[in-house]
This record gives sequence, structure tokens and C-alpha cells, in this order.
Amino acid sequence: MSTSSYDVVVIGAGMTGAGVALDAASRGLRVALIDRGDIASGTSSKSSKMVHGGLRYLQQKEFRLVYENLRERQRLLNNVPYLVEPLPFLIPLFGSNGVASKALVKGYATALRLYDLSGGWRIGHRFRRITRDETLEHLPTLRTDRLVAGFLYYDARGDDARVALTLAKTAALIYDARVATYVHALGMTKNASGRVQAVRCRDELTGGEFDIATASVVNATGVWADDIFTMTEHEPSHRITPAKGVHVSVAHSRLPADVAAVLNVPNDRRSIFVVPFQDAPYTYVGTTDTAYAGSLDDPRCTPEDIAYLLAAVNASTSSNLDVDDVTGVWAGLRPLLAPAEGKELKERTADLSRRHRVSDSGDGVVHITGGKWTTYRQMAQDAVAALAPYVSPLGRVRTKSLRLYGVGDWRPGNEQETHLYRRFGDDANDILAMMRKNPALNVAPITDEPYLAAEFVFSAEHEMVTSLTDLLTRRTRAHLHNARTTFDAAEKIGRLVAPVLNWDDDEVRQQVDAYRSLVDSEFAAAGLRVS
Repeated sequence: MSTSSYDVVVIGAGMTGAGVALDAASRGLRVALIDRGDIASGTSSKSSKMVHGGLRYLQQKEFRLVYENLRERQRLLNNVPYLVEPLPFLIPLFGSNGVASKALVKGYATALRLYDLSGGWRIGHRFRRITRDETLEHLPTLRTDRLVAGFLYYDARGDDARVALTLAKTAALIYDARVATYVHALGMTKNASGRVQAVRCRDELTGGEFDIATASVVNATGVWADDIFTMTEHEPSHRITPAKGVHVSVAHSRLPADVAAVLNVPNDRRSIFVVPFQDAPYTYVGTTDTAYAGSLDDPRCTPEDIAYLLAAVNASTSSNLDVDDVTGVWAGLRPLLAPAEGKELKERTADLSRRHRVSDSGDGVVHITGGKWTTYRQMAQDAVAALAPYVSPLGRVRTKSLRLYGVGDWRPGNEQETHLYRRFGDDANDILAMMRKNPALNVAPITDEPYLAAEFVFSAEHEMVTSLTDLLTRRTRAHLHNARTTFDAAEKIGRLVAPVLNWDDDEVRQQVDAYRSLVDSEFAAAGLRVS
């Protein structure tokens, strides 16, 4: 990067930044994508893992937003089907004496009908009312004393971190974008007319500094966007209102569900989701939605967050979950748009718009802020369109129907192949070949996890892994499922990938210690025991 020049440097390799890099590269631009951490190491690996229109946005009269969300949901389903799949959502109906409120039932039916009309129907299913017994089949621990019936509608789910990684892979391997992780943007230099001409960077792994020559920059740093605004405008920026979202995982046996469920939170105008993990025997619960004023680099789940989520689940089920049931936690920050200048935040963060905004101050730096990961593609398209004054020519938009890396004609034929396909697409064939060559790689090193030794080795070789934490928290979801059992296997996995990553015994110990520190600090902040 230091010896080349680019049409655009994209800062931030989350969903939006990776999407911008792909959109720009596929239109013929010379693209550099950098992130001071790993791909998707910020908000984009800490979402609710759902690709959805947002049923509650209808209550806020955000009809256009719902329409856009559902349109982009369908494009994700079409463009990367091995990572994003349809998922039924259950709304239990509670009442008294076996009868639910007519107003409640009518309200849900109207909202779901409108949801389908807004584009929900594209998924191939329409909402329907189901019986009490059918509802219990999907979520067996629902409280039977008040359960009357349920509604079933459809949205989708996806592995957020791997979708972001696949976007970056597509940009790099198919459209020749340059992608570098652990590269920190320190500042920008501008020419005599005030246009950006280079980004000053630091290699976070070696400490070396260098410049990347460029005609334009896209700020796609999410909750850190104000840092780049400040960097380029030389005055403090307050355009982002971070909102914290927390999720917790529990064993599937304690909260069995074969669909996602929407549960109302008592004494709060919110709902939470109960979602089965696709690839391991765990269920996760989320999310909170609260204003956040702490360090953007270190949002943590607190005992209060856990109490809120468990109380909401226990109010609607007989699972009687407590803190000892929690096996994994994650906390992320939503980059919500701040209220207009001069106005105070009077709404709950849950009521703030999830729309996005493109800003261009005429210096060659375009800022993309707000939004949600379902609409990353539209956000990227809008951001790249704003580069038109600075780069030429700007080709046509190709991402609406662009199949991402790993999408091909091959389909799995058995359970193991299906597991690998759902994570790697066509690259599953390379992993299967590795296991045929070395059967010792056909084992799962983490208890109750499906991830095979060959997957860790493949990721270390081909997916820009720099640390054990990259492997356990983003290339797989083992850390989110159960941080305790994942830690128990951490050294084994470290030694497994050591030859690929050129780690000696001291480096393996340092990598294991770094992961141990992450587990210890997350669990301590949440008031959980580590062992």
C-alpha cells in the first residue's frame, strides 16, 4: 500500500466498509481497505446475527426503512445463500382464561400483514397464526398458564463476521482490492486546494508508519466515525450516538427453541429475541438497547444487562434461567445518528432511527454513518456514489445481484459437508481435501462444538488470521457459544495452527494468555464465574 496509489482508501473493515470496498472495486476503482483491528472486530461481529426488516420499525412509522431492509434482506439471501438463510420467527400470544385480547391479536395481524406487503413475502412464506400446541412445539418452555396461540412469520439470519469477511474476500480475490488488517489511520494530508491526497497509517503489529496515496477516502468506521470527522475537520465531532446491545448464550437444553422467538419485556416498551444457534447446541438471548457513554473500544456486558435479559425470558417461560446458565456473552455498539445539532437526546435509543447518512464536505472524504448491517449494500452503494466528484470513471453498480466469493454450483451431500458449506461455501471442498490427506484434522477440538481442526488450519492459512482470538471469536463462533469450553481447548488450537502462523512455544503461550485475559475480563465485568 505504501508504494501504490489508490482511487479510494476505505477506513473500517466492518460490514459497511467491506461492502464499500467491494462496491468500489467492482466498479473499477483501485481500492485499499484498512482497519486498525481484525475484519469485523467491532460492531459487525457483535450483532444479533439477524438479517431482518425490523417489525418494530412499523410502529415507528418507518415504512420506507422497512421496505429497504426487506429488499436488502432478499439480496443477501440471493447473493450469499451459504451464509444467510431464512429463519421462522415466533410471536407467542398470551391471555387469560384461554383467550388473547382481540386488540392484541388484531394489532399483530395488521403489523404482520403490512410487513409481508412491504416485502416480507419475497422470502417465500407469509405470516400465519398457529395453535397453542404448535407454538409449544417451537418453544417448549413457554408458560402454559397464559399461552393461547402464536403467530409465525419469516426473516433471516446470518453469520455477521463471516459475511463481512466474505465481502472483503470478494473485493480482494475477485476485484483486486488491497485489504490490510491491524492498520490504524492516524491522519490525512491534503493538497494546496484542500483535497485529501494521502492517509497516514501505523502498522499495529510492527509499529511502523507509512502513507497511502489516494484520491479519496471513505470513513466507514461506525461508532468511531467521529474520530475521522475530527481528523479531517480539525474540530470535535458529535454526530454519533452509541447504543449498547448485549447478548447472552445458554445451553439449548435450558432454553430449547427451533425458531427465533419474540418476547415482550415486562414494564418496558421493548421486546427481545430468543434465537437458536445454527451450528451448536446453544440458544442466545438479546438484545438490550441503552445509551452508552463509556470507551468505544471496550463495551462490556454488565450484571444489570444479564438480569434484564434473563428476567425477560423468565417472565414468558418456565426455564427459570439464572446467571449460572450463561455460557457466553457479547456486547456491541450501534452507530446511531445523533439528534440534529442543538437538540438533546429525548428518545430512548431503541426509538432512534436506523437510517444511514452520507456526508461529503468537498475535501475528498466521504463519511457513511448510521444504518444497520442488513442494509450494508445500499449504504455502500450510496457512499461510493458520493465519490463521483473525486474519481473517474465510476462504473455502474454491480452489487445488487453480485454473487459473493464461495457461491458456486457445488452443494453438500452429508451432514459434515453441510456444516462446512454453511461456513465456507465452495471452499469447503478444500477443507474436505485437507482432511482426506490428513485424517487427524477430522476431529472437533472444542467440546460440543462442530468446528473441525481442519477449519482452524484453513482459516489460519487463508483468512488473514493474526491471533488466536481472531480464530475463536470471529472465524468461528465458539467463544460466543461457550467461552469456558472454548478456553479449555485454546492451547490445543494454538498448537494446531502454530506451524501455519510461525508461532513458537512462547508465542503460543502469549496467544493463549491473551485469549484467557479476554474471557476473564468479559466474565468479570458481567459478574460471571469463569470456571
